[in-house]
Amino acid sequence: MNNLVQSFYNWYRHTLRNTKYRWVIILGTLIYLLSPIDIAPDFIPVIGWIDDGIIATLFITEVSQLLLEGFNRRRSTPDVADNITAMDREVVDVKVG
Repeated sequence: MNNLVQSFYNWYRHTLRNTKYRWVIILGTLIYLLSPIDIAPDFIPVIGWIDDGIIATLFITEVSQLLLEGFNRRRSTPDVADNITAMDREVVDVKVG
């Protein structure tokens, strides 16, 4: 059972990080959470909410990590003005015979 849960977690995480399938996974997760048809139906108290809670937690964790990584990547890239001044300093004149 532990191997099954770990396999699902790895698949979900890697598929969500793939830009080609990201929106499919996001929409599928939201549909699953809003749909009354679940692995454990929601009308069963507590047990019906556990699968939704696990999927919601996994979804929020992974999407927030993606957003933080994107924010940090944008913050770490130099500005356009920095690129222009760096390019100006690296200009080399070459005379061809």
